[in-house]
Amino acid sequence: MLIGLLIVLIVVVLLVVSLYNRLVSLRVRAENAWSDIDVQLKRRADLVPNLVSTVKGYAAHERETLDAVTQARTRAVAAQGASPAQRAQAEGELTNALRGLTVAVEAYPQLQASGGFRDLQAQLATIEDAVQNSRRYYNAVVRDFNTAISTVPSNFIAGPMGYKELEFFQVEAGERELPKVSF
Repeated sequence: MLIGLLIVLIVVVLLVVSLYNRLVSLRVRAENAWSDIDVQLKRRADLVPNLVSTVKGYAAHERETLDAVTQARTRAVAAQGASPAQRAQAEGELTNALRGLTVAVEAYPQLQASGGFRDLQAQLATIEDAVQNSRRYYNAVVRDFNTAISTVPSNFIAGPMGYKELEFFQVEAGERELPKVSF
């Protein structure tokens, strides 16, 4: 009887340790995935001033559009460290402002022909793809983590350990399409 109880106790301890380690692993993966999103968004924010200054040379009277992009970038940079929902909103505003800039640029064929501008647009498209991939990965990890802390038997460990559901990084309805890149 004592040996049976000892075996049951060992199995329970191993199960608890295994579940705890899985939760820790998922939380660390979520933090890492969020960091990846942060890196891509910073790369995009760093690219915007170069894009704006390139366009300024050709389209000086598009001041309102350029100001909107600059202000949206400022809000996106200021939102670093905010919750995923707040960050998504600020980044959505930047995406929409960049779309407006792309539309304004279409009126300037000489700008579209500029090698520097084309390079910046290509970099922007690459970064947008990387941001989307990072978001998808982050949301997949958050889904796995939230599922793990909500299902039996992990929830018996997650609750007492203080694990809370993580927020998804959700995009605004207008941000669901990639910015149009036209050359």
